[in-house]
Amino acid sequence: MTHENKFGMFIHWGLYGATGVQDQVFARMNWPREKYEGLMHTFNPVKYDPEKWVLLAKEAGMEYICFTTKHHDGFCMWDTAYSEYKITNTPYGKDVLKMLADACQKHDMKLSFYYSCPDWNHPYGYNPASTHQWKAKTENGINTAAYLEYVRNQVRELCTNYGPLYTFFWDIPPKIKDPSFNEMIRELQPGIYINDRGYDVGDFSTPEREYKAAEGERFTRMTEACNSVGEQSWGYREGEDFYSIRHLTSSIDRIMALGGSYLLNVGPNGEGEITEDYAARIRRIGDWYNRMEGALVCHEADDFSYKVKANKAIVTKKNGKSYFHFPDGIRSTSVALQFFPGMPKSVRLLNTGKTLNAAIDLLPEYSANGQALPFLHITGIPVDDLASEAIVIEIEW
Repeated sequence: MTHENKFGMFIHWGLYGATGVQDQVFARMNWPREKYEGLMHTFNPVKYDPEKWVLLAKEAGMEYICFTTKHHDGFCMWDTAYSEYKITNTPYGKDVLKMLADACQKHDMKLSFYYSCPDWNHPYGYNPASTHQWKAKTENGINTAAYLEYVRNQVRELCTNYGPLYTFFWDIPPKIKDPSFNEMIRELQPGIYINDRGYDVGDFSTPEREYKAAEGERFTRMTEACNSVGEQSWGYREGEDFYSIRHLTSSIDRIMALGGSYLLNVGPNGEGEITEDYAARIRRIGDWYNRMEGALVCHEADDFSYKVKANKAIVTKKNGKSYFHFPDGIRSTSVALQFFPGMPKSVRLLNTGKTLNAAIDLLPEYSANGQALPFLHITGIPVDDLASEAIVIEIEW
């Protein structure tokens, strides 16, 4: 996200995890308030083990975890002093956020907090100027000042009681500008990065889901893209429609090759587990990510005017090596570079770690009227074996 872009885990967890439907089931499926809020009286995630979550993230090469402290439903996943609608008033009774913070500190995992600006439970949470508003408790009218004070108190708790934070992720821009919120966060958490969805502009942008950056252009602002392993829900969904591994590795490769960070989301269920269907996808994507050997982080744009024939590539450099990222895949078993600085010392396919053949060739498909230009011809790429993941080639000149 800064010059040190990172790969992280997003975790959407709350009462909605017990429904097995969707993180916004209250609004999207028009559940009665008493039915949804009544989940608090049975929510008992006895299988919750935050160390398992942290170790899963570390296994996948992730460097930080961003956790939903309060989603749009207003349910608080920590022992807040400002609401009774909270995890410590469930049968489970424990502060799951404190448990996660302790596990992150134990295993040297950075921790970030998500906090929703809308609140479907608070009596003054309705904001007619914003989106994602639902079933407002407007019997006492609208008192925006009272709600903002509630937010301020809760954010102060979050930034005071749970150790050092890496980022703060506001969600759903409230269209109310008040720089004092971010100023307070920075005062309580020096060095923190704050996103662009809160009460001020923040430090970094947060595109989500199907976001494609401008072709080959690095981000001009700190950027953290996010997506979930599932297409229909950020929270746990039984029988979720999962994205393919190829789709997600391509998305991660594209964003990170252009200098952005990437949050990949999972939704634990009502028992507190990241179920195996979710965890298996994290492990598979992590296996690919770890084989990239750090090529996706702490790099810069390669300023040589390469021209890659027939395939779209994003080219970065790091430690004297060039990295050719092909998030959209490679169409044949070879890659041809029309402009290149000379014969390389080595060419490796990071997906397998194996050396690829390279030669300076005249290629008939790219010749006409007796004229031919030399190409750096890289061959032997097992494209069929790699059809399920983004391809990255390392060249040392």
